[in-house]
Amino acid sequence: MLQESANITYWIAFSAGLLSFFSPCVLPLIPSFITYITGISFNDLKQDQQDAKTRWLVMSHCLAFITGFTAVFIALGAIAGLASFSVQNIMAEGLIWLQRGGGLMVFLFGIHMTGLFHFGVLLGDKRVTISNKPSGYFGSFIVGVAFSAGWTPCIGPILSAILMLAAGTSNDTAHGIALLSVYSAGLAIPFLLSGLLFHSFLKFFNRFKKHIRMIEIATGVMMIVVGILLFFNLFADLSSYLYMFLPLE
Repeated sequence: MLQESANITYWIAFSAGLLSFFSPCVLPLIPSFITYITGISFNDLKQDQQDAKTRWLVMSHCLAFITGFTAVFIALGAIAGLASFSVQNIMAEGLIWLQRGGGLMVFLFGIHMTGLFHFGVLLGDKRVTISNKPSGYFGSFIVGVAFSAGWTPCIGPILSAILMLAAGTSNDTAHGIALLSVYSAGLAIPFLLSGLLFHSFLKFFNRFKKHIRMIEIATGVMMIVVGILLFFNLFADLSSYLYMFLPLE
């Protein structure tokens, strides 16, 4: 049963990573991110055919950037899992209240993302900027760390929801780490593909940008549902039901 529930949370975390990438204050900035970390001009990147050297620079710097934000997310996942484990050891009821509190917060984050009601505390722009990027791959890694620290405000509510999901459903630190690793993968895979297929990404973005608001609303709805499931401890029941129809193993 615990394994089935864990599988569901992994799917949720990966979907949240994808939705983070397609959020309205991440997706439009992808070209700027890629030109900034690679040092390659926009005109060179948008060429339909790129030479091997350019492709290698894009891939390697994107991977360094991804490693930066993934390292921070995994560390946060470990802390969330450790917090859950500690509370569970201190008192049996503690984890239940932690889960309910997390569910309530995820629900409120979802309301905020849909635009039904904006909470002032979630509107603060806590972005971290680096005016002069350090050279080389270490510089791209540092930019990734800055990104994870809140460079874009859209990531905040979604990431917080996944951290609360980790704290509310984890039995150990390993699960928290795994959950945030899966979230990072959902964010990292489309970012890497965007860099490697920059010309195609620009064409895709021009067609897709009119749907960004719908993605944000969908993200909010998903977070509302997750918040309710977390608050009422319904993940195990949902997992048992879906396990009969979906190949979760």
